[in-house]
Amino acid sequence: MSRVCKLTGKRPLKGNKVAHSNKKTNKHYMPNIVKKRIYVPELKRFVRLKLSARALKSITRKGLLPYLKKQGLTLKDVT
Repeated sequence: MSRVCKLTGKRPLKGNKVAHSNKKTNKHYMPNIVKKRIYVPELKRFVRLKLSARALKSITRKGLLPYLKKQGLTLKDVT
């Protein structure tokens, strides 16, 4: 399963975990990705997407199609 948000493009980041002794080891920072079925009333159907929690909150507030328009995307781009 790819860990990339279809709307925001959030993806895993790499960094260092720093111990008290200042020893550094690799650490992966994963985005909070969830698989969701979202109902689109304009189309009268569900759309299945992999979203970050941040994108899900924005969609809940604004609606899917207005959010896609703001991001410069279409429904075909993300499904």
